[in-house]
Amino acid sequence: MVDHHRHMHIPLKKPANTTTIMIHVDEETGCVNIKRSRPKLLFFLTFCSVLSCCLLLLPSLFSSPSSTFSLLYSYESVDETLFDSTSSLCSSVANGTICCDRSSIRSDVCVMKGDIRTNSSSFSVVLYNSGDLITGESELRQEKIKPYTRKWEPSTMATIDELTLVSKKSNGSMIENRHKCDVNHDVPAVFFSTGGFTGNVYHEFNDGLIPLYITSQKFNKKVVFVILEYHDWWIMKYGDVVSRLSDYEPIDYNGDRRTHCFSEAIVGLRIHDELAINSTLMKNNETIEDFHDVLDKAYEPRIQYLIQEEPVVEREPEKPKLVIISRNGSRAIMNQDLLAKMAERIGFRVEILWPDKTTELAKIYRSLNSSDVMIGVHGAAMTHFLFMRPGSVFIQVVPLGTSWAAETYYGGPAKKLGLRYIGYEIFPQESSLYDEYERNDVVLTDPDSVNDRGWEFTKKIYLDRQKVKLNLKRFRKHLVRSHLYIMAKRNQA
Repeated sequence: MVDHHRHMHIPLKKPANTTTIMIHVDEETGCVNIKRSRPKLLFFLTFCSVLSCCLLLLPSLFSSPSSTFSLLYSYESVDETLFDSTSSLCSSVANGTICCDRSSIRSDVCVMKGDIRTNSSSFSVVLYNSGDLITGESELRQEKIKPYTRKWEPSTMATIDELTLVSKKSNGSMIENRHKCDVNHDVPAVFFSTGGFTGNVYHEFNDGLIPLYITSQKFNKKVVFVILEYHDWWIMKYGDVVSRLSDYEPIDYNGDRRTHCFSEAIVGLRIHDELAINSTLMKNNETIEDFHDVLDKAYEPRIQYLIQEEPVVEREPEKPKLVIISRNGSRAIMNQDLLAKMAERIGFRVEILWPDKTTELAKIYRSLNSSDVMIGVHGAAMTHFLFMRPGSVFIQVVPLGTSWAAETYYGGPAKKLGLRYIGYEIFPQESSLYDEYERNDVVLTDPDSVNDRGWEFTKKIYLDRQKVKLNLKRFRKHLVRSHLYIMAKRNQA
């Protein structure tokens, strides 16, 4: 499976001074990330004038999550740090209160404190308090929230279950009528959804596990996870990781009809960036390396068991280990066997890994965490760079037409983890498309212009039909340098 974004240019209506918008759309899911190119001078001046007017209207623009300002968010790639901080809107919440922070482009997060009770039959979470005794109104406040981290994608969010958060007064007859607690919890709850693009390893980590870590880490495992759109297979796949974030069994919100009672709840997950953690936004300055440590602890027991079950094999410890993540079909490396033999001659011990949806993650983790170098062609499987030790080498083969996505979703995040990243952008001669098109065809000479035509062109040409035949002489230089780097590190150690 592959995570990728298409490219289109959309000119604005005014023909004399047009601005170009770059739209990047996920290959498998259609999710959108849109960036504006640098505007021409006249438009820039006009924009500044409009902006100065808009600044006067900021209070009203922030007053509603569906405001014009929110709509503008969907057309910009904005650094999340501008809209989130350790002292966020709901960092301090009074008892008996619901506070919702909707300032983020990526997700809404609501915090509740007091007498909190679930009601899964009505897809609601109710907070009871003393209420307004003067007006006598039983319902004081209501908030709607979809606890998933792709808020800027309306088509995606349309598939996510919505929770209604209700604040009600509990005096008089209301105390008798409210739902009785079937299960009392003495730790906070975090509500989130495993719907959306769950099933794609990139989204499972980027949209789910890393945000879950970011949101729950401050509780030091003393927290209950309440999952909307609960999947047994997701729990089986990531149960080891979830158990390192919480000491309690997760709750299937949709399937568990009991009333669960809490004194504190967070509904929704915070997300910082693509496969990354911004330490300045974390209570204890945690980084993506700390998340990697969680993965280490999660998979260690299973890995130790696997090691004990295997026969002892004599290996040459001085040889660095290189893992090739292999693909079938599109974007496969056609001369993979020759690549492996060349790597062995350079001095690597080579392992070829064929991960799929059924492959046990502990086995993938063991393979990559013990490796010195990982090679793979751009796609969702590159998410597994998270399994590598900081200081290792990650070589991503970048096919024609995939440069932006390769750097944004895997290259940049890999460097934040502390990996030595090499993005190997292939020449046209290394693409299977070289045999299908004339040498001066824009498919080979100008992939961006092809991506600009629309998603169907990107998918059909660069994603579904392209394979890679590496120029081994050119690629060898990267392997030799990687080998020297690894051996130098060992000698220093």
